[in-house]
Formats: sequence, structure tokens, C-alpha cells
Amino acid sequence: MPKEKVEVMVEGGKATAAPPLGPALGPLGVPMQKIIDEINIKTKDLKGMQVPVTVIVDSATKDFEIKVGSPPASALIRKELGIQKGSSETGKIRAGDLSEEQVKRIASAKFGSAEERYVNQIKGTARSMGITIGEGSLSKEEQKAAEEAHKKAAEAAEAKPAEGEEAKEGEEAKEEETPSGEAKEEEKE
Repeated sequence: MPKEKVEVMVEGGKATAAPPLGPALGPLGVPMQKIIDEINIKTKDLKGMQVPVTVIVDSATKDFEIKVGSPPASALIRKELGIQKGSSETGKIRAGDLSEEQVKRIASAKFGSAEERYVNQIKGTARSMGITIGEGSLSKEEQKAAEEAHKKAAEAAEAKPAEGEEAKEGEEAKEEETPSGEAKEEEKE
């Protein structure tokens, strides 16, 4: 009995026959709407988050099994705090603060347990996002600083030429190639 495995990321409770799910399942000849409905039922509590879903299809009988993974820890943290992003300047600007209870709740949601090792993983992820543990809510000044940092980061991302694009007219190249093909920095006068 050959089995086909389709792994996709879908928004919780909002799976559709559109890509990536539809094109992956269509050629398998399975009841797509039935699969989508079951995925939406299983992921309804994870609305607004990207959720890994695996659909295992028996190509002979067209029977299927759906396995729903847990969202990334960063998505669970953002949902818990009600924020869009972590800090763009980790270590300088806080994006939020979690209580120990919230950390344990996130660990339980992600790993099914609030054991110390799982709690420490959530704390590490939070730290890398610029989120503190047990330091209290953000002040108005901290919220404003975080919003400004996000705005600056978005503007910088828009202004940066995409990989492979040449510098715009008027911008000087910072490196030039030597005859051996190695890059060297230009000397500034």
C-alpha cells in the first residue's frame, strides 16, 4: 500500500483548496473538501497562526490521515502578548514581557508539557525576540521606541536593493575586484 505524504503550512482554521494544499492534493484523487474541512476543525483554536499540517494519503484506497503540528514558539509568544513582531533591536528595545505562568502555558501548548527544559526553550525564544520574563509591562516610552524601531527596520528593508540588483545610480560601490578576483575595500581619502 503506497502512501503519499503532503506537508504544508496553513493558517489555522482557514485551509482552502488554493495553493499550497489544493495543487498538492488534487493529483492524489482524494475528497479535497472533506480533508480541508477536517483540517479546519483540527486547527480552529490556532486561528491567525501558521500551522504545519501533514496529510497522509493511501493512494490505493484514498483513505487519509491528518496530523497537525504545533505552531512555532515565536507565533505562540506573539499570540500570547498580542503583538505582531518581536523587537528589531533585541537587547536594546523590549517588545513585551511574559510572566512565568504565561511561559508555562506556551510550553504546554507547544510541547504538551511545562517541564523545565521546555520552559527554558520558550524563555530562550522569547529572549531572542526581545521579550523579557517577569520584568513587568512595557512603559509608553518602550512601546513608542519599539514601534519606531519596527518602522525604521521596514523602511530599511524597502530601501535595500534586492540580492542580485545593482546599486542605484549615484550610489558608489564599496568594494572593487582585484585582478585575482578577490574583493578589496576602496581607500577613502
